[in-house]
Amino acid sequence: MFTLILLHIFFVSFTDKPEMTTPALSERAIEQREKWNIALDELDYPVYSGYTDSLQRMGVQVHHTSRWFNGATCEMSAALAEEVERLDFVSEVEMTRDDSSPIYAPSRMKRQLESVETTDEAIISQTSAQLNVYNLRPLHQAGFHGQGILMTICDGGFYNANTLECFRQSQLLGHFDWTDDDQFGYSFFGSTGAHGTQCLSAISGIQEGFYGAATQAEYYLMRSEEYKTESPKEMDNLVAALEKSDSLGVNVFSVSLGYAYFDNDAWTLPYSALDGKSTRASLAATIAARKGMLVCVAAGNEGNNSWHTICVPADADSILTVGAVDIQRHIGTFSSYGPSADGRTKPDVCAVGVQTTLINPYGNIIQSNGTSFATPLLAGLAATLWSALPDENAMQIRERIIQSADRYDNPDTDQYGYGIPDAWKAYMGDSPETTGTVKTNDVNSARKVIHGEQILIMRHGHIYNLAGQMVR
Repeated sequence: MFTLILLHIFFVSFTDKPEMTTPALSERAIEQREKWNIALDELDYPVYSGYTDSLQRMGVQVHHTSRWFNGATCEMSAALAEEVERLDFVSEVEMTRDDSSPIYAPSRMKRQLESVETTDEAIISQTSAQLNVYNLRPLHQAGFHGQGILMTICDGGFYNANTLECFRQSQLLGHFDWTDDDQFGYSFFGSTGAHGTQCLSAISGIQEGFYGAATQAEYYLMRSEEYKTESPKEMDNLVAALEKSDSLGVNVFSVSLGYAYFDNDAWTLPYSALDGKSTRASLAATIAARKGMLVCVAAGNEGNNSWHTICVPADADSILTVGAVDIQRHIGTFSSYGPSADGRTKPDVCAVGVQTTLINPYGNIIQSNGTSFATPLLAGLAATLWSALPDENAMQIRERIIQSADRYDNPDTDQYGYGIPDAWKAYMGDSPETTGTVKTNDVNSARKVIHGEQILIMRHGHIYNLAGQMVR
């Protein structure tokens, strides 16, 4: 049988940016930077096109560039890479994928726990149950569903995501493919798996018996995970997705991918590399957070395996790394362990990732396991919360989520982190009794109501208790 062989991929680092005239940011992104007082810097300007043009004239195929790391992901032979490394504008050439694995070889980390398809009514009812675990329904009842929030769902397979009726097509603003899978006949919405489609359903799916966590948020879909191989190139694909999302003014970035070991054993990461600073992917996640994006990353499903711990970029700083619990709030045994190599609490928080209720590419309601599915649920919580507090920035929303979690005062550095957030508590703030008012940024103001010895909140013509339950 004819076997397609992968070509060498390298990350080429440039020495400088000799021209910085126009930042690589959309009007929306610039407006948000101004709103949150985030100054422009060198990272906001694109790679110098003269350098990439020179590479292409040499016969190098440039897959994509990185303005944050001032370099380019390139395809070329090893001999040509040696020539490129001698160029005066090149500081380093690093191989990120070799030809050691044929395109049809088995992959080492492309796995998820078993999905169980069902249409049982008891299972369908758990759509609400999984949102109730972190008390999101009161925000939905108050009219917040992610309106005005722009999201990216970054993954590897979005089979049928462009045709499923459960997704409101007007919310899909576009899609971007950072892989080279199309060279091997794998179209973006084709048969490269359903993982991304199921993650998207946790956020945006609507059909009878099912309701997502942020159904009115708008979103982009991005593919960074390559279908049949596992290499460090995929981490640079993820960097490209983060940078593009930043340029588009994306608010919440959800990625259910993780990297630690690869098809080529030489690239296996040591645990010491999980410090948030040793890989471009983890550094990029932190940069994105500092640029105003809330980045949500799956902790990983390695808890029962020899690797055991979180993966890249779950080790990044200033993000939300998400572990998996069931609807009884018990941790999933497979949920990857922390802390990060430099001792930071990981995961940060948890959401339902044990028997998560989802929609598959055929429109059927199913259940599946993985921190992969806890992550979009948590990202949907963040989007819905942010739609209720649009004047706050990403770090403020992140802190509200963490401070609302049930283990905030006594975090578990192994698997729970700060625990399970409470969306309503995050929205109301730490102490509405002492502040006397409820912070709100929408036109329907909220106010505190004292009823006997009970404190209630009035909003949108309804009254809620401090647990987020509608009283009337």
